[in-house]
Amino acid sequence: MNLGQKQKLTIDRFREFGAYLTDGSDSVLLPKKEVPEGAKTGDTVEVFLYKDSSDRLIATVKTPLLVLHQVGLLTVRETGKIGAFLDWGLPKDLLLPFHEQTRRVKAGEQILVAPYIDKSGRLAATMNVYPWLRCDAPYKKDDRVKARIYETSENFGIFAAVDDRYSALIPKHEAQAPVKIGEVVEARVTAVRGDGRLNLSVREKAYLQIEQDAELVLQVIGEYEGVLPFDDRVSPEIIKREFSLSKNAFKRAVGHLLKEGKVEIRGKRIYRL
Repeated sequence: MNLGQKQKLTIDRFREFGAYLTDGSDSVLLPKKEVPEGAKTGDTVEVFLYKDSSDRLIATVKTPLLVLHQVGLLTVRETGKIGAFLDWGLPKDLLLPFHEQTRRVKAGEQILVAPYIDKSGRLAATMNVYPWLRCDAPYKKDDRVKARIYETSENFGIFAAVDDRYSALIPKHEAQAPVKIGEVVEARVTAVRGDGRLNLSVREKAYLQIEQDAELVLQVIGEYEGVLPFDDRVSPEIIKREFSLSKNAFKRAVGHLLKEGKVEIRGKRIYRL
């Protein structure tokens, strides 16, 4: 009996409240209202197995929106004391425990999750979908993709799911403005790694991005009333805080503005001309 999956079982016997299905050793109840019309002992029925509100294994001919370890979007029906309850197309909602949430969710929103079996042997949902994202994306370097952010890491960068199914990473140096978990961004494939996972960038190639970065620098200088209180030798941390740029991108932008005569550097400050 494969909890959380669809499988074909044989009708073993009928009772007033339904039919018992068997895999040859164990049996599970298919409620009467779901027994196919005209079904008889020995017939094969394809069902999905989950646990009801009394924690008993039960079969259904309905197909849930997600099966075990399948990644996809589900809608939050409501939140409670132990987590959130997700609509996955079955009478019993799927629990998303607090400890499996990468951020707090609210009723009505759609979130990226995968069903898994918890320590107590029940089906639940997790927002930590990394282990179950696919690594066979049909994309190649420089392709444009849409990716949903599901986790952020100080060490590695931003973890994303391309098309809500393929595993991808936006490395720290390729990220730009801060992003929120659940946000969908447009990105460029920078590499297809040996394990099939994608590396992405939300920035253009350097020669295309430089104009945009230069405009951003000018805008920030304007917010400082035309005089930036530091030059391009400032620390990467300050550049990240003020511009959401890497130090190299900032230096390229400043060099571009100097070349065009739009700024000048005097006394460790950058002046807008």
